[in-house]
Amino acid sequence: MTDQNQPADDDGSPKFGRLLLVLLAAVALIGVITFASEAYYR
Repeated sequence: MTDQNQPADDDGSPKFGRLLLVLLAAVALIGVITFASEAYYR
C-alpha cells in the first residue's frame, strides 16, 4: 500500500483519475458483455 505514503498535497487527483479509469473500464466491459450476449442469443 504505497498510496498512503504519498504527500497530502496531491489533493487526491491521481487517485481520482485512476478511479475514473477503472469505472470507465468497468462500464465498457459491462457494455461489451451486454452487446455480446445480445448478439449471441439472437
